[in-house]
Amino acid sequence: MRGIDVSSYQSSSFDTDGLSFVFIKATEGRSYVNPRLSAQTKTARDAGLVVGFYHFLWPGNLTAQAEYFVSKAPEKRGDILAVDWETTSEGTRASNAEKDRFLRKVKELRPHNRVILYANRHFWLNVDTTSYSGDGLWIADYVTAGKPRIQAKWRFHQYTDDPMDKNVANFSSKAALKEWAEGA
Repeated sequence: MRGIDVSSYQSSSFDTDGLSFVFIKATEGRSYVNPRLSAQTKTARDAGLVVGFYHFLWPGNLTAQAEYFVSKAPEKRGDILAVDWETTSEGTRASNAEKDRFLRKVKELRPHNRVILYANRHFWLNVDTTSYSGDGLWIADYVTAGKPRIQAKWRFHQYTDDPMDKNVANFSSKAALKEWAEGA
């Protein structure tokens, strides 16, 4: 199953042909909201895609960031919520404990949604020390789709960013993905 992830860099009317899911950047830190969030969400929902929203995590103020994220991300059962854990534009990153606290706080605030971790292969293998990924792992490793070079069980694999972020999901069908997403 194929999907993409989009942010304000992509059009609000992205091509949904052949897609089963999309992740949309919702927020970053405690002040940024994707200005195309509503329009991109409408495009995804109109196409019948399974929709996920992600928050780019900064170090510090984890409760405030989690509250900010859930206050801005649309609230619908079956939507997937993700934390994007990587190096910030300032060269910093949230710690393992902060990443874990953020995931748990979002799950506490939205108990009926799946909450997952997005990390690149380097972070997962060399920075992560807890292996905690909430309800699932979304791994970025730019290799053959569906063949990330990790041992951990993964749910989503981002396999390229050229010309845009493309992903596959580790589910037998769109119906299986939808059932998993709604079963939180």
